[in-house]
Amino acid sequence: MTPLAALERILHEGFATGNADIVDEVCAPDLIEHQFGLAGTGAQAREQVKAAIRQVHQLMPDIVYTLEDSVVVGDLVWARGRAKGTATGSFFGPPSNAPIDIALFEMARVVDGRIVEHWGCPDRFALLAQTGALARLG
Repeated sequence: MTPLAALERILHEGFATGNADIVDEVCAPDLIEHQFGLAGTGAQAREQVKAAIRQVHQLMPDIVYTLEDSVVVGDLVWARGRAKGTATGSFFGPPSNAPIDIALFEMARVVDGRIVEHWGCPDRFALLAQTGALARLG
């Protein structure tokens, strides 16, 4: 599996569907995760990614990921895209049912078809604003 295909699988078959088991197929046992809130290594990192898949799907069961640009150099893939859905699940308060559209920046190192290292920067500030969580703070 190419680096881009591995990244697409975790987004489309994992985060978009809520299927946390995809982590066992797509991520190496010694995964190094750098994304804020998920950072860790090995089994800890894999469990945190699985939990994130379930949380994202619970918040937005209709979420769709679109990768708009990507670059692959050797075993590294960089991708820019969007995540769109409807906030029908609770998120720092009751469900807002608001439309969500956030930017994603992803980078992964893939060896033998499995993600061995990942960096992700979803636009969490936009997510907080679009769900109404920021407005509730003010």
